[in-house]
Amino acid sequence: MGNAQDKPPGSGGGGSRSHQAAAGNGTRSRVGTAADKPQRAPGKGVANGSRRENSPAGGPEERSSPADDTSYLDAPAGALPPHLARLKNAGNHLFKHGQFGDALEKYTQAIDGCAEAGIESPEDLCILYSNRAACLLKNGDSSECIQDCNKALELQPYSLKPLLRRAMAHESLERYKKAYVDYKTVLQMDSSVQAAHDSVHRITKMLIEQEGPEWREKLPEIPVVPLTVQQQHRDKPISAEVAEARAARVAHEEARRKDACFAVLKREGNDLVKKGNFEEALQKYSECLALKPDECALYTNRAICLLRLNRFEEAKQDCDSALQMEPDNKKAFYRRALAYKGLQDYLSASSDLQEVLHLDPKVQEAEQELELVTSLLRQSLMQSSPQTPRV
Repeated sequence: MGNAQDKPPGSGGGGSRSHQAAAGNGTRSRVGTAADKPQRAPGKGVANGSRRENSPAGGPEERSSPADDTSYLDAPAGALPPHLARLKNAGNHLFKHGQFGDALEKYTQAIDGCAEAGIESPEDLCILYSNRAACLLKNGDSSECIQDCNKALELQPYSLKPLLRRAMAHESLERYKKAYVDYKTVLQMDSSVQAAHDSVHRITKMLIEQEGPEWREKLPEIPVVPLTVQQQHRDKPISAEVAEARAARVAHEEARRKDACFAVLKREGNDLVKKGNFEEALQKYSECLALKPDECALYTNRAICLLRLNRFEEAKQDCDSALQMEPDNKKAFYRRALAYKGLQDYLSASSDLQEVLHLDPKVQEAEQELELVTSLLRQSLMQSSPQTPRV
């Protein structure tokens, strides 16, 4: 079982919950369960929605285990003695399986156990409070989540996860200025936390709408994270899961960049076709195909340009590619028929035009072209037939 400060959150669920605890200062009294207490509905900037799944604000770190395997309970947990380590590990396991209320109880027992045993390990207590805050956040108890995050940060200032969870809780309560400050502090420590970037962008727009152009002047002071703390976070080895999440984010951003570039190139190509600039349009469509080679419409669009440039064989090849992707694409059949006509293969052109009319009998252009191609085919057959010698 790993340190709960290093793993993205889980999702879903709810369960029993409890209130009013501090490290070594008494137990949390039971006041209800997630079944009889309404969940907080996600509002603007919801803190516990699915978009947080790969955020560093998530829950405990460990692999899922089969229901009958309890070996995870005996994993080391920092400086905690075995009986408290088992409580923490049980909480981690329950959190991973979406049982946030039950996980909360285990963390509470571990916190109370530390007080009873006189354990004063700031790092371990910080993790326990931060993990319990994650449960509270999942259950919609944002105010109590903030209290546990505050305790965790008193024990370990500039601890990233409780800071991020507190930001998310503030945001769910629509305390946007406080949330903004916490998110910006998180980004000083780790600029790769995409959840913080997304939230800062979202909250900035809200604050501009609410406070006007002078909104920055109304913010609380953003603390400056010491350089030593920043360096510690940079030097901290990342887990395989975090590395995977970062790689996925990079791939997502690259896909977005390609989509944006593709849309611009395609629009430019279409505009150039309307202006009759087929050579440049051809280049734009070719660049589009380099980004998305499986986009059928690009082949039929590029075929238009090739037809207008009398490059009939290449136009036919593009239509062939389109028909491999969409066998009933009438535009591809029609434009291939025009390419065949340019290549003087009137029989093939006639066959494609008949296919167009079979797919859509109302295509008048195909009817007209079929009449023309049929006439050209007759002429071709007459010219190619041997002359009958006179007797």
